[in-house]
Amino acid sequence: MKSIFDASSTKEVLDRIDQLQSDSQPLWGKMNAAQMLAHCSAFQEVALGNAHEPRSWLGIFIGRFVKPLFYNDKPLPQNMSTMSSIMITDSREFELEKENLKQKITTFQSEGSEKCNAQLHPFFGKLTADEWGKGIYKHLDHHLKQFGV
Repeated sequence: MKSIFDASSTKEVLDRIDQLQSDSQPLWGKMNAAQMLAHCSAFQEVALGNAHEPRSWLGIFIGRFVKPLFYNDKPLPQNMSTMSSIMITDSREFELEKENLKQKITTFQSEGSEKCNAQLHPFFGKLTADEWGKGIYKHLDHHLKQFGV
């Protein structure tokens, strides 16, 4: 499984982000390209502990049993639910969100392994840095595929 902590995987994701256009249409879901970029940035903030979402009651009971879904090789399902704090529904500026996400990915790749170790995922709970790295890559890959890149 690829990880955002691997430099080649980070480069691949950044190159794919550069292929996005402001008018890129999703293959599924309701977000436009700018909203998707903002959503992915917000998720990075959760992983780094800069944004906090309380654990869901369902996550408390079953999160640890299903957490391999976050970092295994199986693709994330289309139209899955998301945390309310990173659900982006307002208008966003594409180029600003694109550059913001690229900067966050680069920062996360270089600094995130120490910071994310202490962060609880709002559904899955405690994750190792390795699990966060794979999960962040998987989440980004999911949304880039959503927009055909």
